[in-house]
Amino acid sequence: MPYISKDFILDEPVKAWVFLVHQLGFSMREAQRAIDRKQLLQEGEIVKRKSDIVSKTVTLLMYEPHPRGLQPIYENEFFAVFDKPSGVLAHPRDRTTAYSLNDEIKYLYGKNANIVHRLDKETSGLLMVSKNKNEESTLKKLFEEKRVQKEYIALAKGEIKEPLIIKAPILVNSNYDEIKLKVCIDARGKDAVTKIIPIKYFEDLNATLVRAVPKTGRQHQIRAHLFHVEHSIVGDPIYGQSAQAGADYLDGKLSLEERIRLCGASRVLLHAQTLLFTYKDFEYNLNSNYNAIAEFEKIFRMENR
Repeated sequence: MPYISKDFILDEPVKAWVFLVHQLGFSMREAQRAIDRKQLLQEGEIVKRKSDIVSKTVTLLMYEPHPRGLQPIYENEFFAVFDKPSGVLAHPRDRTTAYSLNDEIKYLYGKNANIVHRLDKETSGLLMVSKNKNEESTLKKLFEEKRVQKEYIALAKGEIKEPLIIKAPILVNSNYDEIKLKVCIDARGKDAVTKIIPIKYFEDLNATLVRAVPKTGRQHQIRAHLFHVEHSIVGDPIYGQSAQAGADYLDGKLSLEERIRLCGASRVLLHAQTLLFTYKDFEYNLNSNYNAIAEFEKIFRMENR
């Protein structure tokens, strides 16, 4: 497991933050975060405040990366870009998460390296990682200010004959008990724009390979927008499915066979293909090594024989 318990014997009582900062080298922010996340214990009891006095045996739940050998497809002194496989979390969901891309990142670049934008577990493709805190702030700003052009490949249900510009506001769902969509199209939401460019229509599959270019960066934007125009992404167990199917998927009750039957594939056929941006006066045009155009057709055909 990525989190391990490590015991420390203290010679004398000290405040929790003093122990973390002066003895373990944490920053004040890191010390507060560790305490907020209930990672510090004394004699088995959770330390609740950074000003609490700790003594004797103190236990720290520490993140220890367990890499599996995934290497970046590009890196320089400032950042690295990984080609994330489908099914791999970007960040650990909780302390029980056995593996995430974070394991590779922390192992290769240390604790101050971090992912700077989002990519869903089932979405494969390019994910950028900063190598230190200064670069993290600057790189995140690039994405926030929409100065990074992202292009995705998707296999959408039905025939899309012409390029589409989908303009539909996206609202984060606040009533997850009743509806299983993380986001929905709603006039109260934030503006969202996606350009869809058809690549190839497979008549026998009734599905269209498309390039999807989000002009904004909302959560689940491409999935929600294609669902909105009645061209849900093949393999999507949430957008385009019944509430019961979505609930079964989220609860881990949807079998592989049932998912393929309902959704058309065992994974969401969406891939982050390209990152185009300028950083420190240098232009980058980074492309995934995964041939999504060929592989998505292959997956759809093989899983629906």
